[in-house]
Amino acid sequence: MSIYCFKAIRANQAADHDVFSFAAAPEDILAFSEIERVGREEDGQLRGFQRHQVASHIKDIKDYLTREDALLPNAVIIAFLGNVKVKDIGDGIVEITIDARKSKPGFVVDGQQRLTALSGLKKPGFQVFVSGLICKDYNELRQQFVLINNTRPLPKTLIYELLPTVEGLPARFTARQFAARIVDRLNFTRGASLYGQIRQHTNPLGVISDTAMQKFVMNSASNGAIREFVNSEDYENKAFDLVNEFFTAVENVFHDEWVDMNPKTSRLRHGAGLVAMSFVMESLYSSQGATTSEEFEPGLEALKEYTAWTSGQWRFSEDDVRPWNGIQNTPSDIDILANYLVRSLKRALRKAKRAA
Repeated sequence: MSIYCFKAIRANQAADHDVFSFAAAPEDILAFSEIERVGREEDGQLRGFQRHQVASHIKDIKDYLTREDALLPNAVIIAFLGNVKVKDIGDGIVEITIDARKSKPGFVVDGQQRLTALSGLKKPGFQVFVSGLICKDYNELRQQFVLINNTRPLPKTLIYELLPTVEGLPARFTARQFAARIVDRLNFTRGASLYGQIRQHTNPLGVISDTAMQKFVMNSASNGAIREFVNSEDYENKAFDLVNEFFTAVENVFHDEWVDMNPKTSRLRHGAGLVAMSFVMESLYSSQGATTSEEFEPGLEALKEYTAWTSGQWRFSEDDVRPWNGIQNTPSDIDILANYLVRSLKRALRKAKRAA
């Protein structure tokens, strides 16, 4: 590693940021920049942000670049954290000095597949355009990654998994960001009821849909139990505890329909079933004051006889009788299932009350 100098064109954009473009050899870009792939530390903390390599995509790029007439006009985007000096030469031209003697100060925000393809090729004299920006900290770097890639075909699961670690995003991300943070904790907190069970970019072996679980949380946060916690100092902890306790109760009551099951073998693990069950949690919270697994379990036990998660039929009405797996992950089916479960729960609770 060493010091790299380039002449670049600077664009006048945000007052506090330097944004510039220059041309560099791929091997130099890789010498001062990291491709930091997303992953998890042993304690479950998220690290990195880039998606994993797409081998077929890299091969296609590499096959094309072996041609003598190959062109790569679109720039890779590099965000720098420190160790970069920008000297104004005049007329919009600047001199960029990148100090990579101790560590790589650049992080690839966009263009990792192109750079990976180029890293294995010998093309003397071939250069790539670099669009560079200097970030004040790692949060801003991740923020730029999310905003730049949200309009491109980047996996939504990766975007959603990064949201809890990014601050300063537009308002449209706020509800999803909070829900993603709760889902993150449910999936990576040892001892949690859903530990390791939610499918995320860093946990591809999970069987529960992360987007379904985020909708579960968002339903409650928009007009339910979690919304009532909003003024509490430990708002997030209360939200996590509530959902965690509810799914502890679900596993205890619906053990055979839950444990070792997946969306194809149990509609309780299916996106439609998960989102519909959020309304069951709300009903038990509002009518019974349930917040712990012990308080949720009696209501779920009463509901059990009306369900057909793994076999039998759903009798939504006289005209709508379906096999257990006849529910799809569509808004209309979710509404039908949610309404049926809440109606059945109320009927079961009234029945139990009369019996008592």
